Amino acid sequence: MGNNKGVIRRILQDKNTVTLLGVVAAILVLIIGYNTRVRQAINPITVPCARETIKGGIQITEDLVTSCQIPQSMIRGSILRNQAQVIDKYSRSDSIIPEGSFFYETAVVEEEQLPANIILKYPKGYVLYNMSVTTASTYGNSIYPENYIDIYLKAVSRYEEGITSKEEADRIMLGKLVENVKVLAVKDASGQPVFANLDEQRTPAMIVFAVPEEYYILLKKAEFLRNYDTTLIPVPTNESFEDEPGEVAISSESLKNWINRVTVWTED
Repeated sequence: MGNNKGVIRRILQDKNTVTLLGVVAAILVLIIGYNTRVRQAINPITVPCARETIKGGIQITEDLVTSCQIPQSMIRGSILRNQAQVIDKYSRSDSIIPEGSFFYETAVVEEEQLPANIILKYPKGYVLYNMSVTTASTYGNSIYPENYIDIYLKAVSRYEEGITSKEEADRIMLGKLVENVKVLAVKDASGQPVFANLDEQRTPAMIVFAVPEEYYILLKKAEFLRNYDTTLIPVPTNESFEDEPGEVAISSESLKNWINRVTVWTED
């Protein structure tokens, strides 16, 4: 045993031998690394691809997706690599995914990123309402699609003979008019979804929701009461966290009656 240790010691003390061993080790590392890279490049991986041509704005259901095997060296760009990233998403409205094509990140979007997605998301008999907002009135851009809001009305009372005394004139009225309103979309001044691309800073200009026609008419009346300096104010709530969010409803019969009293109702 002692002789063996001595031999090993002498070998390690020989600079030429140590250099040779280092060169051999380096060559082995290069060979192993090269072989590993080659195997990674030629070994196929499975990725989702289109079973048939998918038009723009279409939901990508499971029957539209199949699997393809390709060498990793052929992957170019941001290809989605598993079906969970594709199924139940949507094809971009301005693109077509050809049959047999891979799915790229730029071609697959969430439902709320579709320009016309709001037409699919409100009950029959409801009417879309477009409320003008600002960054301040959305609490620093904190109102998102699928959130619930209450709508408050601020107005200035005016003197009405036989109804409002002069002492009561020019007082501010403020109260909750409609509650449990579900936000369908938040858009900027050009109509683009504010939250479609979080890398872009977009300024909210409108929130879109749907209410029964009676409530729509009431809100529009309130909006057009310029002589009373009326303002509709969206206020976020935590209703979306409830297991069963409440139904949209009128909150104040007195505000409703006041709006109807100072406006004219027309019928066909």
